[in-house]
Amino acid sequence: MKVLSAEDVRRTVSMPVAIGAVRAAFLGLAAGEFVLPARQVFGGGAVLVMSAYHSPSRTAVVKKIGIALDQLPAIRATVIWTGGGGQFVADGTSITTLRTGAAVGVATDLLAAPDATRLTLLGTGAQAADQVRAVLAVRRIAHVAVTGRNPDRATSLAATLSAEFPDVTFTPGTSIDDAIATADIVCCATSSSTPLFDAAALPARVHVNAIGAFRPTMRELPRDLLATASTVMVDQREAALEESGEIIDAVGAGVVQELLELGTALASPIPTPTGRTVFKSVGVGCQDWAIANALAQSLAAG
Repeated sequence: MKVLSAEDVRRTVSMPVAIGAVRAAFLGLAAGEFVLPARQVFGGGAVLVMSAYHSPSRTAVVKKIGIALDQLPAIRATVIWTGGGGQFVADGTSITTLRTGAAVGVATDLLAAPDATRLTLLGTGAQAADQVRAVLAVRRIAHVAVTGRNPDRATSLAATLSAEFPDVTFTPGTSIDDAIATADIVCCATSSSTPLFDAAALPARVHVNAIGAFRPTMRELPRDLLATASTVMVDQREAALEESGEIIDAVGAGVVQELLELGTALASPIPTPTGRTVFKSVGVGCQDWAIANALAQSLAAG
């Protein structure tokens, strides 16, 4: 059985390729092509098991995730692929950050202003860099504010990304309100249990992605943002209502009546977004399948 390292995953699947693969997978999800069993949770959320079966190709992935928020990276995972020419085991941590970023890229391409040039990143953990890579793949971003509680980590991440994208200006900082005040796009990638900002601190037209909070007890977004957003999009309604603290709160309070699923929005044209828009993702198995399928196709091609 082949074993693929994080370096193998990164060398084989670029962010643009990942975005295309994840976009196709969400279209497949909307078309009923996937069987997605409920995520299994053990040890109070310390261990998760996710799986996805793609009926047309008879291929499947299973991912085991270990989570410890006091370590870096906080998420460590392994992915097993079966079908389509055999089996392989791949580093699931790189697949997770890549597919999460790719979903943000797909949603941002749908909801963000076409002329967006300013991105604010909230969070400097393992998911952060791929959030930036994904947005830069779908919009002509000129300036990125890298914002975190630890100024040294913000500075380090900004320097790393600047070397990768020399034509983009990266500014590290610690003030969230300052960083989001002029943003066209905001990416939240933290493990916060309380909202990161007030909706009043945001511009009138802005797209916000939130991918860090993945438990009912976590919440990155304020209720008033969800209440007033013109569009609230999720990766999958069932998963969001089970795992997203901010979505559970907003729906329970009656301030959000409609959750638009990403696959549905891709399959059927949606009105041109206006005002503030939100994409909330907790991650679903078809995203892992998408990256693993891209790896399998590369292996089959030799």
